[in-house]
Amino acid sequence: MQVVWNEAEIAELSHKIEALRQSMSQVIIGQHDVIESLLICLLAGGHALVEGVPGLGKTLLVKSLAEATDLQFRRVQFTPDLMPSDIVGTEILEEDTSTRQRVFRFQQGPIFTQVLLADEINRAPPKTQSALLEAMQERCVTFAGQTHRLPKPFFVLATQNPIEQAGTYPLPEAQLDRFLLRIDVVYPSEDEEILMVSRTTQTTIDAASPAMDVGTLLRIQQLVRDIEIGDHLLRYATRLIRATRPQVTTVAAVKQHIAWGAGPRAGQALVLASKARALIHGRLAVTREDISAMLLPVLAHRVLRNFEAEADGIEIATVLHDLRREIPID
Repeated sequence: MQVVWNEAEIAELSHKIEALRQSMSQVIIGQHDVIESLLICLLAGGHALVEGVPGLGKTLLVKSLAEATDLQFRRVQFTPDLMPSDIVGTEILEEDTSTRQRVFRFQQGPIFTQVLLADEINRAPPKTQSALLEAMQERCVTFAGQTHRLPKPFFVLATQNPIEQAGTYPLPEAQLDRFLLRIDVVYPSEDEEILMVSRTTQTTIDAASPAMDVGTLLRIQQLVRDIEIGDHLLRYATRLIRATRPQVTTVAAVKQHIAWGAGPRAGQALVLASKARALIHGRLAVTREDISAMLLPVLAHRVLRNFEAEADGIEIATVLHDLRREIPID
C-alpha cells in the first residue's frame, strides 16, 4: 500500500538529504558526481561497484558515508586466501560449563553490518565472491540450513582497481548484475588535489558528522519507491534497456559493438536510480534528464562489448550515447 506523504515531511527529508551531502563534502574533496551517485545508490536501496586507481579516496568515501549516516561500518580486504566463512561467519562448538553439553553456535561474520566495504573484490576467488550473492539479493545469509537476516539497511560497496588485473578474478556477469550502479572515481583537479594533500598531511583529519539516522534513511528509501514516473517515461526506460540487446536493437552502434545486452533487472535499476536522483534534486517525479543521467552508471557493468569493440577501444559510454540519441521518448 502506497504511503501518503505530506509536504512538511517531504521537505524535512529533503533537508536531511542535503545535510548528508554537505557532511560528506566536508571530508571528500571534489568528487561531487561520485558523492551524488553514491547517495542515489544508498537511497534507492541498492549496492555500488566503485572503480578507480589507488589513492583516490575510495575507502575514505565509503567510511565517510557510514559516519554521516551513523551506520555500522565494516571493511573486508579481499585476498586470494579469503574463504566464504571469513565473510558470512561460521559455527563454533561451545560447551556448557555446568552440564558439559556441547552445542554449535553460529558466529556472525563481518557481513552482518549495515555498510560493508568489499575492498578489491576481484582479488578473492569466485567461491568467496559468490558468498555475497545471497546477501546482496535476499538480505539474508543461509548457513547449515538456518537463515539469518541481515540488518536494515544493508549496503555493499565493492571496489576494483581498473588498471591492475594480474592475479585477479573478474566478477561474473550474474554478480555484476546485483550492483545497482557502477561508480567511476576519477582524478581530482589540480586545486582539489592540492587541498586534498594539505588536509591529509595535517595532525588530525576531520570525520564526517552524523547528518541522518537509520530511521530517517529507511523512510527516505520508502519515499524513493513512491516517486512518480509517467507511463511514457517508463516505456522510454524499457526501450533503452531493450535497445542494448544486439539481437533485437535497431541501433547500429549496438549491433556493431555489443556482444550481450542488459536484462530486465537493468530496467528496474534504471527506474529506481532515476527516482532517487529526482528526489535528490528536489523533485517528486522522474524526468527524462534523470533517466539519461543514470543510463551509464546503470549499464556500464551490465552491457558487454564484443572483441572488435575492445580491440578498437570503443567505450561503453560512446555506444550508450548513440543509443540515447536514437531511441525516441514517445
